[in-house]
Amino acid sequence: MNLSVWLARAAALHPDNPALLSGVEQVADYREFGQRAATIGRALAERHGIAPGDRVALFAGNSTEYLEALWGIWFAGAAVVPVNAKLHAREAAWIIDNAGAKLAFVTADPGDGLTSLLPADCRTVIDLHSPEFANLRSGEPLGAPELRERDDLAWLFYTSGTTGRPKGVMITHGNIHAMAFSYFVDVDEVRQTDAALYAAPMSHGAGLYCVQHVMKAARHVAPLSGGFEPAEIFDLARELGDIHMFAAPTMVRRLVDHARATGEAGDGIRTIVYGGGPMYLADIVEAVGALGPRFCQIYGQGESPMTITALPKELVADRNHPRWRERLSSVGIAQSCVEVRIVDAEGRALPAGETGEITVRGAPVMAGYWRNDEATTAAIRDGWLMTGDMGALDADGFLTLKDRSKDVIISGGTNIYPREVEEALLLHPGVREVSVVGAPDPEWGENVVAFVVAAPDMAPGVGELDRHCLDHIARFKRPKAYRFVEALPKNNYGKVLKTELRALAAALEKTS
Repeated sequence: MNLSVWLARAAALHPDNPALLSGVEQVADYREFGQRAATIGRALAERHGIAPGDRVALFAGNSTEYLEALWGIWFAGAAVVPVNAKLHAREAAWIIDNAGAKLAFVTADPGDGLTSLLPADCRTVIDLHSPEFANLRSGEPLGAPELRERDDLAWLFYTSGTTGRPKGVMITHGNIHAMAFSYFVDVDEVRQTDAALYAAPMSHGAGLYCVQHVMKAARHVAPLSGGFEPAEIFDLARELGDIHMFAAPTMVRRLVDHARATGEAGDGIRTIVYGGGPMYLADIVEAVGALGPRFCQIYGQGESPMTITALPKELVADRNHPRWRERLSSVGIAQSCVEVRIVDAEGRALPAGETGEITVRGAPVMAGYWRNDEATTAAIRDGWLMTGDMGALDADGFLTLKDRSKDVIISGGTNIYPREVEEALLLHPGVREVSVVGAPDPEWGENVVAFVVAAPDMAPGVGELDRHCLDHIARFKRPKAYRFVEALPKNNYGKVLKTELRALAAALEKTS
């Protein structure tokens, strides 16, 4: 079934419900939202030759027009190619070429300069804020979405490409069906009075979460800033109420810092779903203390979007269970639509408590990588997606992430998981942020190096940190070196760039 059937139904059943808001201003109800998407779908087909199965790129910042284009593409039966708005135009052009997209929707930022870089097959570029896009919304709408099957491509998402060219992850209509249904069961409810706030990029998981809110005819809010501004978020929450948003852990940290500084209590925020990177125990404990039981966690990958495990609000807020700390340090239990298991290097399932690679199979797992059979074969083995993440399941099914397999430090033949060391260091009040990597060592293979951002006016000494580590973790895990930095290098989504830190650690080792 074509995903846009859900928008058509919402528009028919709840035509007067507020649908699209720019800040606090309503720009469309569901009748208008549905009609605009259906009209864009017809225009794409009749004016631009977009056929079911074709790809259309979205290289744009967050806006209500983004959602209109997204659902219009699906109405036409085409697949969306969401391109990270922080990429350089050359990087975006490579993705559009690789995807074979026939048309690209952009905004001036980041789309300036893209046209001259595009391949001959994609010479149509339409700015979402231009008269040309507005013209797409005029005319006759499609009477119904183009027919699509569950295995047809809906979302061609390109990985970050940290180890080479990004790969196109093929997410089908059926994959997104499973994601949406699982959200209602495992993550959170959605009500018609809710407002999905898009402060994280629509090109990633935050954008996919629009599906659940369309199904329930809820509101969709694009901040006027176009992104993540804590003061704006708190203001919108107070005025609109029942806000739902997705946030990376670094965003949660910024919200909490702002709340601590201003006295904000999170009024109007109903749910913050966090994921996309490690949330440390100390940070989520502080977040619940500052803003209350509004948080739930998901763990997923582009290859199984938002759908591997979940830790719902009641478990994030629980402080009565005898093992609440261990559970809060986990990423929750398997979502209803998947199976999760831990395997060793030979692919054999490991018992509870043992660390290995996390694998997952089920309805939301990707169909494969776009035009890359070799990568698909390496990633999906006997139906199981090899995530590349290391973790362990406890006897109750709670999954604790250790690290990416490439981030594990092997010192003296023993595996050391950086996250364990980071969690310990963050318990020290003088540590604001920390990232732990391995540096080459001729005797031990690798040494543990901690890059530390000190808390303002509370910078700890090396000896103090060393004693602190010895109080919390085994001696062999403690860092052999501490490097104090002003800030950790991060990508556009707030993830720490450990590749840069490893290179820096290796360079510093050579000079020390």
